[in-house]
Amino acid sequence: MNLKKKDLSIATILPYKENYTEDLASAASLWVKEYYKNSKYNKNNFIFGHTKSKNYLTKNYRNIQLYNLKSRIKSTTNEYATKLVKELKIQKFDIIEIHNRPQLLFKLKKKITSRYIFYFHNDPLSMKGSKSINERLLLLNSVEKIVFVSEWVKNRFFRNLDEKLQTKAEVIYPSVVKQKPVKKKKIIIFVGRLNYSKGYDLFKDAIIKILNKFPTWSALSVGNEDRRDIYINHKNHKEVGFVNHKYALKLLNKSEIAVAPSRWEEPFGRTALEASSCGCVTITSDRGGLKETTDHSIILKKIKSQELFFELSKIIINYKKRKQLQRLARKNIKHLIPNNTKLIDQIRESCAPFSKFVFLKKKLKILNLYNQGQKLNHRLFNISLGKKFTNGFIRNNHDVLEISDRDFLRNNKSFNLVPNKNNFQNYLIETFKNYNPDLLFFGHTNNIDITTIEAIKNINKNLIISQWNEDPIMSSLEYSKKNISNIKLYSEIVDHNFITTDPSVLPEFKRKNFNFFFVPVDKNIECYEVYNLRPKKDLFYAMSHGVNRAVLKEGLEDNRLNFLDKLIKKIPNLKYDFYGFANRQPIWGNDFNNALINSKMGLNLSRGNPTKYYSSNRIASIMGNGLLTFIDRKVKVDDFFNKNEIIFYENISDLADQIIFFSKNDKLRKKIASNGRNKYFKLFNEKRVSEYIIGKSLGKNISLI
Repeated sequence: MNLKKKDLSIATILPYKENYTEDLASAASLWVKEYYKNSKYNKNNFIFGHTKSKNYLTKNYRNIQLYNLKSRIKSTTNEYATKLVKELKIQKFDIIEIHNRPQLLFKLKKKITSRYIFYFHNDPLSMKGSKSINERLLLLNSVEKIVFVSEWVKNRFFRNLDEKLQTKAEVIYPSVVKQKPVKKKKIIIFVGRLNYSKGYDLFKDAIIKILNKFPTWSALSVGNEDRRDIYINHKNHKEVGFVNHKYALKLLNKSEIAVAPSRWEEPFGRTALEASSCGCVTITSDRGGLKETTDHSIILKKIKSQELFFELSKIIINYKKRKQLQRLARKNIKHLIPNNTKLIDQIRESCAPFSKFVFLKKKLKILNLYNQGQKLNHRLFNISLGKKFTNGFIRNNHDVLEISDRDFLRNNKSFNLVPNKNNFQNYLIETFKNYNPDLLFFGHTNNIDITTIEAIKNINKNLIISQWNEDPIMSSLEYSKKNISNIKLYSEIVDHNFITTDPSVLPEFKRKNFNFFFVPVDKNIECYEVYNLRPKKDLFYAMSHGVNRAVLKEGLEDNRLNFLDKLIKKIPNLKYDFYGFANRQPIWGNDFNNALINSKMGLNLSRGNPTKYYSSNRIASIMGNGLLTFIDRKVKVDDFFNKNEIIFYENISDLADQIIFFSKNDKLRKKIASNGRNKYFKLFNEKRVSEYIIGKSLGKNISLI
């Protein structure tokens, strides 16, 4: 699925204290700038924030003037939210992204209708608006997606929450671009706030000892601290102060070793990532998300100055190891801006309104869920509509992933032999995440929880979901009541329903997303031309008491049995080949095919009263394999076929007369059977029906014929 870039407009909202300028930008501003520049939606992405500087990081920045910054009476957050609402109403945005301020999200959500993505750069449990369970649940319900800068931050958010709620969660790491290598100098560098939480006191104690022990080495401290009480006094140490991001990267690039011995739980540890990408040997603590920055750092076993001194000494002495770590770090950068920008754009696309999307390619990814009948040893292969749909999708150049729900449940029973439906929900969600289909297509199942459908819709807002059902929908048939109940389970939550009965049988208010489809034929399944063979039998008919039952069910009343009894009495001398009738068991698979091609003609008799367009899938088997086919005129398939392609009968007496006539007129029988097969394959082959289903699912004005 591709998008027209101009179709997606995005408002990115920074915390008002976040300075989006070249000289004062910190983590969130750098994140926004880097992903903005690489996004395919940057022409319609505007960034909102507050600063007194004019040296903005990018041209698309819109500054919000605030006057209550130092007021003890008026709320700056309220002022910021009020002014943002005015700005956001000027231009309607498809997506509003809010960084790191849950309270701001709640204020904007009340005033502006849009789709929201929230970004957590810090520990959610330390922030106003996301500390409590109820606040976090409210936040989940308010957004399309939540993006976390590390797994550690995500785990903090979902602390004491149900894991199933994580379907809206994504982890996108702060990222870097590869730096051009420069000649390294014997410099040990510390970048960050010069305070106790960042472990600057540990750095102080360790670095003084190191510089005394290794006098050819020097050290740099990059950063500041408002309430500072830690100072380093050594001739080989230089304090640079706060510098802009470009200069900080320049200093890292020429340094040999970088140190980040944080005591506090780092949400991620951007400095560690940047140091590693600049080819520094990076020494860190194991707090928070620091371990997620690189796979080639030295992690302190204890957060103590003596431990830091010990690791620094080892790596300084071991030149070969030092160079190896520097080379590996620069070569194997874990988080790159181009890669993660694509992920962010995909998240945005998954949240955007479907009407904004245009399918620019014809190839879709389709998740086709149906009963493959593994437990039935695949005896239904020749009448499986799910299989025909897959064949049609693939032959139309789409990609298909198949899931057999009933087989999964059967093969994954718990110890007490009860199928574990919860496992199937998890399997479906995780498979969906991995495959990320454009269309979920399923039929004849009640094994998908409604919450699972809601979860996968939250993962991809542009997902189209359609269900199909081949069983009859008619008020006169008791069997239909259960079938209608099965359809209703999902009919409102899916985008489209496909049935083999004309939707006119439904009440008008229920027809809005119902579409008729004709049972398809498949060139590799309906592969016989009986009119070119010499069958020994006259009339073929096969019925069962349900495809999952291999044998007849005793005592079952069926109007078809009475019909067949009367027919035989009218023409007793005909060579019948009936199955599922008169204690003759149903036949399946290859036995079905062998019997079918041994008859000249086939009766298309379905259960229940004749209903507009409804036929069981036997019509594809008999007509598609070249048998002359008889069908009740009240089914109204004369909308598709004429009398030179299929034989219509008015009643049982008319049927008997026509069977006798065509049993004695082989030439005409063969001609009509051939015409019918050719017409069927022209109108309702597996490729054509599958493409019709895709077209309808995507909202196209497409006709079945």
